[in-house]
Amino acid sequence: MGDIHRFVVIIRRLSELALIGCFLFALLFDVIVLLNLQAVVAEVPVTVSSVLGFVAVLLRRRWLRVAMPVFLVVSFLTSAFHVTLSELSNFYGHPGATEVGALLLLPITALRTVKPFLLAAGLAIADMVVLELTAARYSSPGEITIGFMFFVLWSTAAAIGGYLRYQQERREEAVKAVRRAERLDIARELHDLVAHHITGIVVQAQAARTIAEQKPEAVPPALDAIAAAGTEALTSMRRLVSVLRADDDAARTPGAALSDLRALVDNFTANGGPQVAFEIGQGVSSANLPPEVLTTLHRVLQESLTNIRKHAPGSAWVEVDLSLVPEGVRLRVRNYGGGSFGGGGDSRLRRLGGGFGLVGMAERVEALGGTLTYGQTVDGAWEVCAVLKCDT
Repeated sequence: MGDIHRFVVIIRRLSELALIGCFLFALLFDVIVLLNLQAVVAEVPVTVSSVLGFVAVLLRRRWLRVAMPVFLVVSFLTSAFHVTLSELSNFYGHPGATEVGALLLLPITALRTVKPFLLAAGLAIADMVVLELTAARYSSPGEITIGFMFFVLWSTAAAIGGYLRYQQERREEAVKAVRRAERLDIARELHDLVAHHITGIVVQAQAARTIAEQKPEAVPPALDAIAAAGTEALTSMRRLVSVLRADDDAARTPGAALSDLRALVDNFTANGGPQVAFEIGQGVSSANLPPEVLTTLHRVLQESLTNIRKHAPGSAWVEVDLSLVPEGVRLRVRNYGGGSFGGGGDSRLRRLGGGFGLVGMAERVEALGGTLTYGQTVDGAWEVCAVLKCDT
């Protein structure tokens, strides 16, 4: 997936450079035409519009809301000037190549990126009106051929922009759905964790009350244990307090332990997966890792192994490393020799830009204040690395 991502980035940059090169060539053409015309003064506004069109294309990714309206206003005034001049002196100008190109390109970007949609539609319609006015510079009165051709080109550009926006919104909704589902799952675990801690507090409080009359000296240690359990419960709640939970009667699952991680690895190999080397670093145990951290590590490992089975079934071997780091605890999952996570999976997800398992894992890890990274390593392996904070 890392190689594919880099390839896509390179293609995008090269296409952007090619687009800018085409517009520079068109702008040079407009300047040459201007210098070879007798009515130079009348053609100066066209050149100004072409220059502003080129600037708007350069700024379309970040400053489209400003650059596009300015360009449209100048192009509109240029067309009005030429139409008026043609009525007075039978002078027919021409729309600059750069100007027309910008009028056809900018609606694609506007319809794809500008929010809200009404603003994007308004910019696109204004662009269409200005484009039709530029056609009037070519056409004699009553002729509609050029105007119709420009309208067809604008319609094609608008359709491309609308389709790209639709695909982007589909992906955003799918990502939101994955994150909502992950948050609900985290909220269910929060319920289990808090219930576990509170149960311990209640049991210890009842025990302290029972022994208070017979062994008063045993009460302070019991109170200390209750305070420690309460502190641990508050710590777990602080880690997940931002998660809002809707009513859900789904089945509850207990928190995971290191033995569950080992069982997950063993089942993966037993069910036809590649061999897995599972290494647990010194000091890592179920006793010194909070339950919500262990559960999250279990989910990350499960999703990583599932991705290997789905997208890299030809992997020669897999390395799993769980160790303590200065930031907390780190889980790394690497697979070698089977490709990355970019080739397989549901074709419907690929059309949306990839699967969403990694999105769900990232949402879960970040909810605990951790980080999740994934990609190709320098030695050719595919790596998923989760780092979570914990007090050890």
